[in-house]
Amino acid sequence: MRKVSSVFWWTAALVLAATVFGAAAPESFGAMTGNVKSFITSAFGWYYLITVSVIVLFCLVLVFSPVGQIRLGKPGEKPEYSTGTWFAMLFSAGMGIGLVFWGAAEPISHYAISSPLSEPGTNSALRESMRYTFFHWGLHAWAIYAVVALALAYSQFRKGEPGLISRTLKPVLGKYAEGWIGTVIDVIAVFATVVGVATTLGFGAAQINGGLSYLFGVPVSFTVQLIIIVIVTVLFMFSAMSGLGKGIKILSNANMVLAILLLVLMLILGPAMFILNMFTDTIGSYLQNILRMSFQIAPLNEQHNEWINGWTIFYWAWWISWAPFVGVFIARVSRGRTVREFLIGVLFMPSLLSFFWFAVFGASAMNLQMEGIADFTHYATEEVLFAVFHELPWSQIISIVAILLVTTFFITSADSATFVLGMQTTHGSLTPPNSVKILWGIFQSLIAVVLLYSGGLQALQDAAISVAFPFSIIIILMMVALYKELAAERQKMRKTDGRSPRM
Repeated sequence: MRKVSSVFWWTAALVLAATVFGAAAPESFGAMTGNVKSFITSAFGWYYLITVSVIVLFCLVLVFSPVGQIRLGKPGEKPEYSTGTWFAMLFSAGMGIGLVFWGAAEPISHYAISSPLSEPGTNSALRESMRYTFFHWGLHAWAIYAVVALALAYSQFRKGEPGLISRTLKPVLGKYAEGWIGTVIDVIAVFATVVGVATTLGFGAAQINGGLSYLFGVPVSFTVQLIIIVIVTVLFMFSAMSGLGKGIKILSNANMVLAILLLVLMLILGPAMFILNMFTDTIGSYLQNILRMSFQIAPLNEQHNEWINGWTIFYWAWWISWAPFVGVFIARVSRGRTVREFLIGVLFMPSLLSFFWFAVFGASAMNLQMEGIADFTHYATEEVLFAVFHELPWSQIISIVAILLVTTFFITSADSATFVLGMQTTHGSLTPPNSVKILWGIFQSLIAVVLLYSGGLQALQDAAISVAFPFSIIIILMMVALYKELAAERQKMRKTDGRSPRM
């Protein structure tokens, strides 16, 4: 433990305090996170919408800017991982469990339970359902990850700084980035990572429990979810100890294979033409309405405002709470790529795959609902996907593949998080000690258990929104710092006798 920084001890103390509080007084803990979430969404919903929209614009400007040719590494340095493996790793870490958990449940909710603008169950609600689902899982989500990852990769591999969030702010904070202010920033980032990942682990445990319940009659209960978390914690510990080049790489590739298998099975067994038509139509609708959706807060419509707070603001906060974890991880595996290549890969490719994923699972579910074959509105969120499978041929096989996929995503997310947390609490070390990674694995599992115990899925959502707010301010500072650095390097490029330097 001699390699750990003060960030480790401060964050560990915060995590332990939250764990003890949540275990000793679960109702009070749940009420506290709920009150904080309610205050943030009601008072700062506009702030989240504007901030995330600015992040998207910032990333798009960089894609088409001359600085896009700058390499995230030494001049002429080649990427460390192949494009296929790189994409698999960033996709597994960036979305993972969430895609499986919400794949059918979110479109069904928007269509048949609570529509954004239209009457539930109507054709307009169906179209809105897919459009808003694409909106929540598309460019905005990946732009949040991209801007954090880009700032880190540039600072670490181009400038030779340690891989710490605080060090990306040196152009703004100067020497204070290495003092107590830097420590506070890193503590916020690490704590946001722990809670953000714990939120997803809670979703994963609930999803696996839901699948086992639907398939084998296993009761949906906290006890079962606790057992699932313990088992998966042991599994990802073994993976974490094997290192980045083995465990995470192998699991990420396995995730992609299982995800593609599940997609192909659903496309073959589901309403293929309806899926493809909805995918194509929604892409156009998404692009046509993206500006309106990005800034829609509905100040004169209380019901719609509540819907935006419960869905869009929750998602923006969830992505922000995941940003330090995913950003550090994507930065770590992106060395050697140019800024333009990095942003195109991180922004557009995962977004397109997410769109197709939701078109396949969401359109299949809504088609069954629309045709009156099944009613998914009375199922718990974690059971909707398996209820959809039940209406298709080979339902048992598809369900088992889905449970395996959730499990591997679960392990990959937790494994990646232990690496990132270890890195952030050992002065930015690219090879954090196994002992530190194991401790963080235990801590994030404990938080997931406490959140499930104190309020289930609602407590998970409330916690994610609560911890995201302070880190959103750090992201804004990271953009300012990155802009200053890239602008300075662009000036140097212009002075090289009219020729761009070897990037």
